[in-house]
Amino acid sequence: MLTLAVQHPFDLDPKAAVALQKQLRGRVVGVDRLGPVRTVAGVDVGFTEGGRCTRAAVVVLGFPGLEPVSEAVATVPTSFPYIPGLLSFREIPAVLAALARLPGLPDLLLCDGQGYAHPRRFGLACHLGVILDLPCIGMAKTCLIGTYREPSQERTASSPLMDGEERIGAVVRTRGGVRPVFVSIGHRVSLASAIDYVVRCVTRYRLPEPARLADRLASARGSRG
Repeated sequence: MLTLAVQHPFDLDPKAAVALQKQLRGRVVGVDRLGPVRTVAGVDVGFTEGGRCTRAAVVVLGFPGLEPVSEAVATVPTSFPYIPGLLSFREIPAVLAALARLPGLPDLLLCDGQGYAHPRRFGLACHLGVILDLPCIGMAKTCLIGTYREPSQERTASSPLMDGEERIGAVVRTRGGVRPVFVSIGHRVSLASAIDYVVRCVTRYRLPEPARLADRLASARGSRG
């Protein structure tokens, strides 16, 4: 059974959801509080039935070897509308259902989505990390908020993602000559460590291997949403 550090309903109205984000963001830990990292899981979400069902996939790999350990998929009715900035309320119920099907929780979660790089500094990776009290990293394919200079084309090159005077994440070139990804803290991981784990999980592809495999599994029988 999955034990949650924080429990709350997800079928809230948008105003209440925003208020809850503002309340919970104070619980985000932005420094390294990890034990030994022997497993890293990619978390991704897709949608089926025209968005009426949410399909979450979790793929767990050993670290640093990235060998397969376990995976799980769960599909649940979608209970929250598509509202930018509130996607965690739409996606987390299915993610929790998938995590509950694993033989054990991983040491680190790599979420396909935003973390601190969010208008209220509480994206999916922060939200999931706080309610599980588990180290999480946000790794998004596109920029939701902030400004940045394009990093150089070399692998591992990065540049700050800024919102005004505040650094909210990093723009990271995971492979030479490919589009960068947008990394931010989720919970119990510093930004420097988040960048390091993302880069160390990359193989031949743009996306880190746990996230790439979770993306493929989540989309296997549904469309992105």
